[in-house]
Amino acid sequence: MTKYAGGALIPVIPIRHDDSATITVQLVAALRRMILSGQLPAGVRLPASRTLARSQGVSRTTAVNTYEQLAAEGLLRSLVGSGTYVSDTILPPVPAHEVPRGEDAVPPRLATLSRDASDRYYTRLAHPDTPRAFVTGMPAFDVFPMALWSRLSARHWRGGRSGVMRYPDPCGLMELRRSVSQHMRANRGVTCAPEEVFIFNGAQDAFNRIASMLVNPGDPVWFENPGTVGARNSFIACGARLVPVPVDAEGLDVAAGLEAAPEYRLAFVTPAHQHPLGNTMSVSRRFELLRAAERTGAWIIEDDYVGEFHYGSHTPPPLKSMDASGRVVYVGTFSKSIFPALRLGFVVAPPRLVEMFERTAAAMLQGAPTGSQAIVADFIDEGHFTTHIRRMREVYAERRDALIRAADRELSGMLTVQPTETGFHTIGDLEVSGLSETVVAGAAGAAGIATAPLGRFALSPIDRQGLTLGFSAVPAAQIGRSVAALGRVMRGLV
Repeated sequence: MTKYAGGALIPVIPIRHDDSATITVQLVAALRRMILSGQLPAGVRLPASRTLARSQGVSRTTAVNTYEQLAAEGLLRSLVGSGTYVSDTILPPVPAHEVPRGEDAVPPRLATLSRDASDRYYTRLAHPDTPRAFVTGMPAFDVFPMALWSRLSARHWRGGRSGVMRYPDPCGLMELRRSVSQHMRANRGVTCAPEEVFIFNGAQDAFNRIASMLVNPGDPVWFENPGTVGARNSFIACGARLVPVPVDAEGLDVAAGLEAAPEYRLAFVTPAHQHPLGNTMSVSRRFELLRAAERTGAWIIEDDYVGEFHYGSHTPPPLKSMDASGRVVYVGTFSKSIFPALRLGFVVAPPRLVEMFERTAAAMLQGAPTGSQAIVADFIDEGHFTTHIRRMREVYAERRDALIRAADRELSGMLTVQPTETGFHTIGDLEVSGLSETVVAGAAGAAGIATAPLGRFALSPIDRQGLTLGFSAVPAAQIGRSVAALGRVMRGLV
């Protein structure tokens, strides 16, 4: 490896001052690509922040912020008195001849529905008609900017009739695909063309379509255990052989997955906020998962259902932003970031799957309503979406804190509520010996409290008993009252 006394020579990075992405975001994205591609290999020393700032024509504050973000992502490490280095955990890129291409890279044609799939579905919990504690996955209706949304809606419906009444494009309204592409690049660090973005009638619709395209009956699919129920049902419907892979503090246990099914077809993960446990997948585990997929030619489905809502100083980047080999299919949803009645989700497909998504969309002719798509596009383009996300992060952090404070006061010795830096819910671990999580959840439901036992999310038994506790749907005061009510329920069972 070439040594540089003052750090690696970094070429001048083109900075677009008219770009929607900030200068820091552009620098972070460019350096991330250099690291993941091997251009800046593991262990190499980077120039000092002053040197980087001078060579790139940016402020030193911008250079420092760039290094701090990449360090938070685990791509860089700083040694006091020595400098900043590319992390040793970064694996070298897979040689081009090892990455499947051409016909070997294209999945089999659409799978047929497994006849016995309906017998293996897992019943999903219906959301209540109105928000209440501790429902999971429901945004704060009480804080949504309804007046603004009404104005955008009215403006759209005053448009020409052909624009608002025609059949929708099955791939999605191009205006929204373009808006999502720009938002992902500017705010999530994912570079994608509008043509790689596909709009669906919610994330569940996307899972159904992905499963039908990428999985044939009998194909082994790694699935987090415990894991999300809706996506699980999509793969069951296509006859997949689900392989329960345990989850630890770092996320999906890749080594356990390789031992259980080394020739797996696909892995389904929720890296930003593991559903339901709430862990964030570590950087080293992300690289381990990407490396495994590259070696085996498998696909990774990244469900980033609440990735926008992180309450720490640095938002963890999507797995998609670290994917140098095009193995990750990213699934996002507006149900959590805006509101669920929209029934809008989206997929960022790897380039090699774009044609397959287009062909399948044309065959199904099931586009999402044009009106909803157009309004969301305006909501994003005019800056309202970013403003809304920032506001909701503050609201949800406040509600999370209220839950933890109340739990410390009311549930001590019965339920230990885990801290979380992201998402809409957390887990309360059951501490009372001999008390069943299903009994507690049933008694809580009878008292009007919406919670679910961890066991219902498991494909195979897990050695943990607890309850899901959502904190996003109701104000802090109502959370406090509901925690007190849950405490009374639990004390009555002891």
